[in-house]
Amino acid sequence: MGKKKESILILGLGGIGFYLARWLSHEGYAITAIEADRALIGHADGQIDARLIHADAMSFACWKRVKADRMDYVIAVTDNDAVNITACLIADKCGVRRKIARVRSLELWSRDALLSPDDLKINLVIRPGEMCAQEIARQLDMRAGSAEIDIDEDMKVVATRITSDSNLADRSLKEIAEQYDGANYRIVAISRDVDTIIPGGDDRVLYDDLVFILTHRKHQPRLMNLLGIRKSLRHRVLILGGGMIATRVAELLQGSMPVRLVESDEAVAEELSHRLSKTQVLHGDASEGNTLLQAGLLDMDTLISATGDNETNIMAGVMARHLRKCKRGTGVGERLKTIALVKKEEYLPLASGMGADIVLNPKVLAGNAILKYIRRGKVLSVAHLHGCEAEVVELVADPGSPITRKPLWELGGQMKGRMLIGGFCRDEKWEIAVGGTRIEAGDKVIGICLSRDLPELERLFDR
Repeated sequence: MGKKKESILILGLGGIGFYLARWLSHEGYAITAIEADRALIGHADGQIDARLIHADAMSFACWKRVKADRMDYVIAVTDNDAVNITACLIADKCGVRRKIARVRSLELWSRDALLSPDDLKINLVIRPGEMCAQEIARQLDMRAGSAEIDIDEDMKVVATRITSDSNLADRSLKEIAEQYDGANYRIVAISRDVDTIIPGGDDRVLYDDLVFILTHRKHQPRLMNLLGIRKSLRHRVLILGGGMIATRVAELLQGSMPVRLVESDEAVAEELSHRLSKTQVLHGDASEGNTLLQAGLLDMDTLISATGDNETNIMAGVMARHLRKCKRGTGVGERLKTIALVKKEEYLPLASGMGADIVLNPKVLAGNAILKYIRRGKVLSVAHLHGCEAEVVELVADPGSPITRKPLWELGGQMKGRMLIGGFCRDEKWEIAVGGTRIEAGDKVIGICLSRDLPELERLFDR
């Protein structure tokens, strides 16, 4: 029998709050949510196994009503920073040990801040926009034609789009494994159109698939060479949008690579031209092809669509690739890398299916950071595979847990198509898992699963 799950009070059911309440309730946590907007309560009702309270989060009577003094966590993710900060102070007075707050301001993160998170009784500060901007900058700073996700100090997942001349194109995983035996890697997920595939040996890699490959950091250069994953040393960046995230990305990148930014509001563009001293700021409509061409699309290596409109961000990448294809005879070089900011969760697989190399959702990034904090212990880390509906998780196997009772091939029927074990660490040495691998108690394990199957994957590691 698994151990009793903890009680969590969530303040705010818009965006991050709904995402967290849904996932944590699926995993058996006792969820209580307070939301002042009746429409959001109605949206959540029936979708989340939680106690939903329509009330003002700042009402002391409400805090007494939900028995806040019995809560293990308070997660304040309303749209109001002041409410979230105050909620953590109230929670501390109620005796809640762990408080998490969404705070947009960067000031709490600075070393010389007048008040620190400790002063405000906040154990974990979450800033979704900053997290998203930092992730985009991190991807581009790697200056590679593929994206990378660090799982552990030693292990990482490399994501690459399959081109027609790729060494992996139109081949099954068995065929690939036979040719590259000993390369110390595993293909752990495939995003195709709007579908996410947790692959087995008979699954084939097709042209234009987004493929996720688990490997050891020290084997990555050889792996990329063997599989024909090319690096690009150039990075000329075109950013669409002048909002908070787009501006922050430009600030982070402008000192290390050429950056151009297109903003539709003339006054905002004028302001940004003074603020971003090393970024070329242009005024124009990012949804128009002529604007992209005039902004130098044909010379760009990366397009970041970060406007305030989901549809524009998705379609900008499609239109950009179409324009470059039409102009291919003019000397346009290698394939354009596209990053799309998509704030609507259900649009994430759609954006990937329409060709975006990396799809980022601030809500998902923030939610996963909170999930990682709550799950610490057996679950060491959780990362969303951008561009598909899959998670990569680092866990520790309990003694006597189901994952330790049989070799992996005997669990195949239970896991097939939904989850797989990619690697394990024993005696401080990481190895890629194969069918004959038998996980032992105390092993650190990297598992990959469809997002909806994460609770079931975790249960395999429970005693």
